[in-house]
Amino acid sequence: MTDPMMESEVTEVPIRVAVVDDHAVVREGIRRVLESDPGILVVGEGADGDEALALVAKEDPDVLVIDVAMPGRNGLKIAAELARIGAPTRVLVLSMYDEPEYILQSVTAGARGYLLKDSLPAELRRAVRAVHRGELFFPPEIAARLEQARNAPPPSSPLDVLTPRERVVLLGITRGETNKEIAARLGISHRTVETHRESLMDKLEIRTVAGLTKLVLEEERK
Repeated sequence: MTDPMMESEVTEVPIRVAVVDDHAVVREGIRRVLESDPGILVVGEGADGDEALALVAKEDPDVLVIDVAMPGRNGLKIAAELARIGAPTRVLVLSMYDEPEYILQSVTAGARGYLLKDSLPAELRRAVRAVHRGELFFPPEIAARLEQARNAPPPSSPLDVLTPRERVVLLGITRGETNKEIAARLGISHRTVETHRESLMDKLEIRTVAGLTKLVLEEERK
């Protein structure tokens, strides 16, 4: 069945989109979904943050569809960097995470939309079109989680800024577990653990295991 939005919004000049995700099969799927709309053209793909910035510099896409969890600089950092340099490319986050904190971080970093990877193909196309028009795009369930994060009470402990999963990863770090060991215990990929690890270090502004361990011990004594 043809997406009615696709039929009514075809433009002479296609919307130029860059897709960045560290899984090739996911990128291929996103490309196929987007290019089923003749008004959207995928001009490039990347697998990490550095490639995302290179794509923006080379192709000047209208919209960057990017994952949160990636090696090196994650999607949040790329969104913040594009906002810092004033790049006209608009960012749409496509993620598997629906935690309110991640959604709020994405918006704060400059993302114009946030969509989950289990969304319908037509919704992804609508999101790209909306973000390209300069609108914000948050499905109802994402908008509700964003409002939840904005209305959350101020943290009483530094650890309150972490998501439940980040707390579990932090505990593993302080126990001396490697990313792969934490990933095996939680049943997630080591890249996802890396994303949580990088995020919690950014939030706590602590970059060493010793520093993280000291903070956890101090909080346990309170």
